[in-house]
Amino acid sequence: MAPALLAHPLSARYGLLGLPLAFVAMPLYVVLPQHYGQVLGVPLGLLGAVLLLTRLADALIDPLLGRWVDRLLAGARSARFAAVGAATALGLGFGALFFPPVQGTWPLLAWCTVTLVWTFLAYSLASVLHLAWGTRLGGDAAQRARLVAWREGAGLVGVVLANVLAVQAGLVWTTAVLALSLLLGVAALLTGPAPWSAAGASGSSVEPVIPSLTLPWRTQGFRRLITLFLLNGIASAIPATLVLFFVNDRLQAPAWAPLCLAAYFLVGAASVPLWLRGIARIGPMRCWALGMGLATAAFVGVLGLGPGDTTGFLLICLASGVALGADLTVPGTLLAGVVQRAGHGGRAEGAYAGWWQWATKLNLALAAGLALPALQALGYAPGSRDPEALWALTLAYGGLPCVVKLAALALCWRWRRHPALA
Repeated sequence: MAPALLAHPLSARYGLLGLPLAFVAMPLYVVLPQHYGQVLGVPLGLLGAVLLLTRLADALIDPLLGRWVDRLLAGARSARFAAVGAATALGLGFGALFFPPVQGTWPLLAWCTVTLVWTFLAYSLASVLHLAWGTRLGGDAAQRARLVAWREGAGLVGVVLANVLAVQAGLVWTTAVLALSLLLGVAALLTGPAPWSAAGASGSSVEPVIPSLTLPWRTQGFRRLITLFLLNGIASAIPATLVLFFVNDRLQAPAWAPLCLAAYFLVGAASVPLWLRGIARIGPMRCWALGMGLATAAFVGVLGLGPGDTTGFLLICLASGVALGADLTVPGTLLAGVVQRAGHGGRAEGAYAGWWQWATKLNLALAAGLALPALQALGYAPGSRDPEALWALTLAYGGLPCVVKLAALALCWRWRRHPALA
């Protein structure tokens, strides 16, 4: 089994791959529609259909990939080959996606569909494998939190770096930095702590039994944890979906968006060590409850903002950035604990990771599915200056997340003593 507490350099080697995996998400979800629609001239309706279908397929494939990852992790060499292969496929797919060698609407749509499916598949495999790898390293709550902190902290650096490069440096530099960071991330992973395997520990030459897709759902601790994760994730994803609308139309200060977003992510990364200490002292569930409470208190302030209230909004971003540190460190820490306490360590981390990635993507889909239709029904459209429409935007951006976050907080407090979530 893994040592009681992995040193920070070893934890960092595991976590470094989180940087390119977070880096790649911003161009795929934010830059791609603008690049194909505005730069390459693909009709938005057809492009939207392609993006919708490929994203749905991407979310549905994660649990299946998780089951395959468990088989890969049963053999250390197979897992290493898979990590190298997924990273290589991701880099090649990303480059092909943003630099198509074809012209015309239908050839571009076909190229976009094929390369996007390829890239999403490689990204999902690398993400599920990385999450399962870290979960399989095991250890006590302090070690689990340290591994998660390095992974998510590197991911935050990747998000900030992607925002800067994609906007300021262009796609050539973005692709080059992605390729370099994937190379460094995989090299660090392969020279870092190796995942533990129940089959390898037993010394058996018999092929291990790979758990079914539904195994995690038979565990009460996982069912409760993923319920909390979904509620809290939706509450966080709604503001992420609406933040640019809010800054542009309610605050009428579009130039402040980059500063506020950068402050949010950087403070989130800086707060991670504080939450690590909190997890060691009072436990992960109580830390998560504190983070939810802080985020709710901060976002209540959104309801009082109006045109030009940029300083107030920046303060809200800073406070909610501190709360982000809890969302980054606690859920992954709890997930690893749930796997261990269920007796599934060393053989089923991939199954859990697959469903976890599915829930992560479902959060984004549900947030858009809840907030955008509600705003349209209430009369808001981008660029609106109608007071009622802007109040609807404020309620959706600041009020709705608080309601959902309070529901998650109530469950978090109710289940804080559950033995599987300690």
